[in-house]
Amino acid sequence: MRSNVTVSDDPVIDIEKIMEMIPHRYPFLMIDRVTDLVYEVSAIGHKNVTINEPHFQGHFPKKPIMPGVLIVEAMAQTAAILVVQSLGGVSDDTLVYFMSVDNAKFRHPVTPGDALTIYVETKQHRKTVWKFEGVARVNDKVVAEATFTAMIVNNE
Repeated sequence: MRSNVTVSDDPVIDIEKIMEMIPHRYPFLMIDRVTDLVYEVSAIGHKNVTINEPHFQGHFPKKPIMPGVLIVEAMAQTAAILVVQSLGGVSDDTLVYFMSVDNAKFRHPVTPGDALTIYVETKQHRKTVWKFEGVARVNDKVVAEATFTAMIVNNE
């Protein structure tokens, strides 16, 4: 593991690098880039919400709102990038699985055209289990928050 005061060498982890680091693909890839990553400590995910996303066809046709569970998934994917980068970067052998979600709160709807900013902070980690707090914002307004736990699994 790297020191918790070391900022990632990559100031911006773009979509191509994200797809090297986690297995998610469209339509379930929920982040476009990650910035401000501090090994083992925190990261910021970014998601540009567009009307083209398939969930808007049914949620809701006349008033499109991003489902809260997908916002939490964006938090989890940001955390997965934090973990993989903290463990040394790209790895085909490592997956990050959700274990639990606690205290999820949805404070304001997220709609097409919004730029979702996801702040993830590590609360603790022991061996393969990591616990995070996530907060999602649009224009500095909190739209969702949750505490969640993930496990690192060897994908062999």
